[in-house]
Amino acid sequence: MLIDSHCHLDRLDLSPYNGDLDAALNAARERGVERMLCIGIDRGNAQAVIDIASRNSDIYASVGIHPLDLSDNVEPSEALVALADNENVIAIGETGLDYYYSQDNKTAQQESFRNHLRAAAKTGKPAIVHTRNAREDTLAIIREASDPDVAGVLHCFTESREMAHAALDLNFYISFSGIITFKNAADLRDVVASVPMDRILVETDSPYLAPVPFRGKKNEPKYVVEVAQCVAEIKGISYDQVVAQTADNFNRLFKLAA
Repeated sequence: MLIDSHCHLDRLDLSPYNGDLDAALNAARERGVERMLCIGIDRGNAQAVIDIASRNSDIYASVGIHPLDLSDNVEPSEALVALADNENVIAIGETGLDYYYSQDNKTAQQESFRNHLRAAAKTGKPAIVHTRNAREDTLAIIREASDPDVAGVLHCFTESREMAHAALDLNFYISFSGIITFKNAADLRDVVASVPMDRILVETDSPYLAPVPFRGKKNEPKYVVEVAQCVAEIKGISYDQVVAQTADNFNRLFKLAA
């Protein structure tokens, strides 16, 4: 069971499919993608991702406010808990810290991140965490506000080996995207090699970051195949082993039946 653990289905480029999302989903299914997690980034798309999940038994949703989509008012944890009160929602986020693109609202980002982690703890739904150029603060806030029995995943991981293993110690999983296929990503492939297979997820983060040999094109869930193939090459194991183990990891983290 191949799973795309992080995709933005409401933002896909559907022009190759005449605007038909179902056709794009079927293209992924035809390549063996059996589950997808459609990610919320703000209040505006929460209902859209829930609706996509409600129409498709193999798609789940998350709800949350991306650190780059914060408004002037930070959502309290109670509001996030209410937003997540839907059977198709299995995760809180994406949330986290991004100091690469935005440093003028660090305090708001940190407050929002804490609130998401508290909502995850209250709902028992793991957190989807975005982190960029904020290693120390990301880990510090996880230590402060996360419930290790719920935890979550650092998605589209591009940080250091040391940060990955610190997150593993906090019971988080690490998800890798098509970036690991890029020619200039040797250091990141070393991180993949160092993370135990029972804590790895694979994702597309589509429509962004299409893997080689599709780099430069709009990404979509069917290209998670290339990410899993790259993990297999790095780990020196079979593609089928990667598919089976990452599916088991996903289902364990999000408390889903196989």
